[in-house]
Amino acid sequence: MARENGRKLIASNKKARHDYDILKTYEAGIVLAGTEVKSLREGRVSLVDAFAQERDGEIMLYGLHIAEYGFGTWTNHAPRRTRKLLLHRVEIARILEKLRDGGVTLVPLSMYFADGWAKVELGLARGRRSYDKRQALAERDAKKEIARELGRRLKGRATGRRT
Repeated sequence: MARENGRKLIASNKKARHDYDILKTYEAGIVLAGTEVKSLREGRVSLVDAFAQERDGEIMLYGLHIAEYGFGTWTNHAPRRTRKLLLHRVEIARILEKLRDGGVTLVPLSMYFADGWAKVELGLARGRRSYDKRQALAERDAKKEIARELGRRLKGRATGRRT
């Protein structure tokens, strides 16, 4: 079988980008069982309640739901089991240092296959207050409106029409 190339998105956590200010992102590998990989390839994963924490000097991912594989037998996995994340020691040390400072948490932002390997994009995040969320929504809407208007103007000039 040919090796996969490139990056294929499996799932993203849009709610995390809404609820948190992302300070820094990290790419981590993840330790999986065989049936988990097959479920991931089908896209049957949810990052909604997932979070990462330190346990015994390692970063572990809690609350990640990978649905059981439909054709699995007694070898099937538990859907919400704790999974170990694979990071370099230096990265783990930096992350733990920032987590100990307080006020930040580690949330999974997306899950994808990179050259055939399952990866998780982790974000070092600080929680937003409700008024910050409203402000972020207003800014995003304003940017969309500006881009839409700019597109209209560029199309008008490209066709030779003047207003």
